[in-house]
This record gives sequence, structure tokens and C-alpha cells, in this order.
Amino acid sequence: MTNLFIPSLPTRRSLLLGLAAMGAMSVAGAATSASVAMQVWKDPSCGCCKDWVSTLEKSGFRVAVIEQGNTATRSRLGMPAQFGSCHTAVVQGYVIEGHVPATDILRLLKERPNALGLAVPGMPIGSPGMDGPGYGGRRDPFRVLLIQKDGSAQTFSSYS
Repeated sequence: MTNLFIPSLPTRRSLLLGLAAMGAMSVAGAATSASVAMQVWKDPSCGCCKDWVSTLEKSGFRVAVIEQGNTATRSRLGMPAQFGSCHTAVVQGYVIEGHVPATDILRLLKERPNALGLAVPGMPIGSPGMDGPGYGGRRDPFRVLLIQKDGSAQTFSSYS
């Protein structure tokens, strides 16, 4: 008689642990830029907005650009005017205003705070999209702000 090798069947516990691990991997993967789509409203002639979108795409984001300006969109989405910049984006329910680095957007999506979104007010030189050769290597310090739903803000990250 031949000795047959019959592998042991997985236990219910090992199956559940395996499924939980796969779920954890997919949740972790959900915060990678390659899986994140966003919409950006900008002026059709704005070069720094185009450069910011390019930095996001190079980081793997899928960006749909709406070339109609952003003032009305910023207002409609509830981003206070004092945090305004030259473009406004929406990603997974969050508002992104201005030259926010991709790493901060990913952190926002990973941490999922109960907030309106992120903003880099104005157009600080050295921020993504405002950092090309035309700026001669100049880098001004800037802060990424976490904007609360009540319009208040706190520092999310700082760059110098």
C-alpha cells in the first residue's frame, strides 16, 4: 500500500487570521498614492498649479483637472478664504487647498482625522509646484495646516 500524504486542513482560526491579514494589507494599501484619485480646480493658465499636479502624478496620484478656476469651488467646499491659494482639490472627502506635499495628503488619508482638510495658504516658494528652476533654489519656510470643520486651523507639518 502506498503512503499518501494528505496535507492538514487549515483550522478556522488560521483561516480567520489569514483573512484578517489580507484585510489589513488592503487597508494599508488604500493609503498609497497609486490608489488615490483626486479632482483639482485651477485656472487654465496657472503654471504653478500645473507643476503641483505634476508632482502628485509623479507620486502616483490619479488627478482629474477642472480648468475653471477655484474660488467658487473653495467656497462651495467650505474652505475659509483666509487659507486660500491658487488651486483647490478634493480627495476621499477632504479638501486640499494650495501647494500641499503628497506625503502630507497620504498622511491625512491614513490618519483620517475628523477635519475639513489641509491647506498651504498663499504660494510659498519651495513648496511643491513652487520649487522649479525659476526660483533659483530659494525655499521659504511654510506650514501645512489641518483645517477643522469649524474653520479653525492647527499645524499639521512644517517645512523650513
